[in-house]
Amino acid sequence: MLNLNAIKTIARKVGFDLCGVTTCHPLTENALHFEDWLSKGYQSTLGYMERNREKRFDPRLLVEEAQTAVVCAVSYKNRISEGYPPHHRTKVASYACNRDYHSTIKEMLFSLFAALKEEHPQLTGRAFVDSAPLCEKQLAVDAGLGWIGRQSLLVTPQFGTFVLLGELLLCDECDAYDAPFEGSRCGRCHNCMDSCPTGAIVAPKVIDTNRCISRHTVEKDPTEGFDLHGWIFGCDACQSCCPYNHKAPLHRNPAFDPIFNPLEMDASTWGSMTEEEFRMKMGTSPLTRSGLERIQRNIRPKTEEEE
Repeated sequence: MLNLNAIKTIARKVGFDLCGVTTCHPLTENALHFEDWLSKGYQSTLGYMERNREKRFDPRLLVEEAQTAVVCAVSYKNRISEGYPPHHRTKVASYACNRDYHSTIKEMLFSLFAALKEEHPQLTGRAFVDSAPLCEKQLAVDAGLGWIGRQSLLVTPQFGTFVLLGELLLCDECDAYDAPFEGSRCGRCHNCMDSCPTGAIVAPKVIDTNRCISRHTVEKDPTEGFDLHGWIFGCDACQSCCPYNHKAPLHRNPAFDPIFNPLEMDASTWGSMTEEEFRMKMGTSPLTRSGLERIQRNIRPKTEEEE
């Protein structure tokens, strides 16, 4: 049987800021909301959201005999997370200024898993970082890490929304489980909804990806005729305005130090960049998902109002 305190101790040692443990169980209410979201067409071009829906809301269907979900979070907040000057036209979401978090967090999860297997040699399970249909934000709530904010992101009391998640689904019981995080601490604040420049947050916790700048800048589909409001990869508009993010400390794990500073790069810098320069400077970052050509197309000239 796994030990709750041991799991959390190891998680801290490998670099996670938060760790919670919950049971693997069906997420029936989330499944119902998700079906309603799909029925409205809010997934837009994200066809992968329609696949494996039954697995998304029951971790036991992803990993046979899984009993315990270890949900880990790490802060990535950097100076870019605090926002850009009003007329900066080449904005990059702050998470994308780092080495690709999928690789970094998976390495951390593997270290955690290996340490657990030293004490439990027969332990089996899998690690996940956006690599499979898994309702990770709800699992984080159930593991006591925080609540889902109006912008549909996990909000943690200590680190706000600038956290990245990774999970271990393990085929063994734990001697204790964390209590779910109860309620919401957003109060009357609607900053995230009010700050979305395209109105993509159509209701609390409901995102219409047809209007979402992140979807338009990251996914491989045309963006002609859609105002990106100066964002060329991702968007932090609904996060940099959050009071919990204002209070959150900068990241502590050096693995999440930025590898470039978009504040020092204007449209000319991006426009003249070669593929070789892009690979040298950003080759380990999430920007490779779009590629240089797509990012250069995302750059929009200033409007007359912004001159």
